[in-house]
Amino acid sequence: MTSTRSATLFALALLAPALIYILTIVAYPLVDTIILSFTNASLRADYDFVGWANYQRIFTAGNFTEVIIRTFVWTFFSVSLKMIIGMCGAVLLNAAVPGQVLFRILTMPPWIVPMAIGIFMWGWMYNGQFGMISGLLENVGLTKGPIAFLAYGNTAFWATIVTDVWIGVPMVTIYFLAAMQSIPKDLYEAAWTDGAGRLYRFRRITVPLMIPAIVTMSLLSLIATFNSFDIIWILTQGGPSGSTTTMIIDTYKTAMGSRKYGEGAARAVVISIFVTIFCITYFRAVRKLQQGEAK
Repeated sequence: MTSTRSATLFALALLAPALIYILTIVAYPLVDTIILSFTNASLRADYDFVGWANYQRIFTAGNFTEVIIRTFVWTFFSVSLKMIIGMCGAVLLNAAVPGQVLFRILTMPPWIVPMAIGIFMWGWMYNGQFGMISGLLENVGLTKGPIAFLAYGNTAFWATIVTDVWIGVPMVTIYFLAAMQSIPKDLYEAAWTDGAGRLYRFRRITVPLMIPAIVTMSLLSLIATFNSFDIIWILTQGGPSGSTTTMIIDTYKTAMGSRKYGEGAARAVVISIFVTIFCITYFRAVRKLQQGEAK
C-alpha cells in the first residue's frame, strides 16, 4: 500500500507542472472569459451581470449571420486549397527528380518569413497603382486599367484567401512529405511489380496510409484558419464594408474597437463553441469513415 501511494504521489508530482500550466494558461482565461460574457463590462471600473443579454444581442444583430457564413466560406476555401496544393507539392517533392533538395528549400520561405512582412508584401502586390499583380494583368491585356484588389469586396475576400494559402501551404507540404517518406518502399515496389500505375499506387497506397496525417493537418489548419487574425487585419481590417470581416475580426472590433468587453467575450465564447462542435463532428465522421473502410 505504501509503495502504491508513493508511486501515485510521484506520478502526481511529475504531472504537477503540466497541470499548473493548463490551469493558469488555459483553464483560468477560459473561465474568466465565460464569466465576463455575462456582464456589461466596458471601460468603466464597475460592471453588472446581464445574463444572456450579450448572446441575445449577438444573434439578433442583422450582420452576425453574414459574418458566420463568411467565416465558414473563408475557412472552407482556404483549408481546401492548402490541403490540395500541399498534397500536390508533397508528391512532387517526394519524386526522384534533379534538384530535389533545392525545391524543398524553396518551399520554406513563405513559412520562414515573418508573417507580418509576408502580409505587407502581398498588400503591396495587391495595390492598384503600383502593385505587381495589377500591372502584370494590365500589361498582358487581361484588364484595361489598374485594379485595386483590396478596394472591392469580392476581390478583397479572395485576396485574403490567396495570402492565407501562400502562408499555410509550406507547413502542409512538409508535413505531408514527412508522412509520405514514412511509407515503406516495399509496398510501392510490390505494386509496381504487379503492374500498378502511379495513379493507382497513389490512390491505393499513399492516400490510405496518409489518412492519419491528413486528418491531423486538416484539423490543425482548420482551427488556425478559423481563428486567423493577422492576415485579414493587416490587409483590410475587415473591409471594405465588412466584406472580409470574419468572426475573430468581428470579436476584436467589438471588444477592442467599441470597448464592449462583455459582448466581445460572448463572441469569443461563441467562436469556441463553433470550433468545438466542428472538431467533435469531424472526428466522428472520420471514425465512421475508417470503420467503414475496415469492414
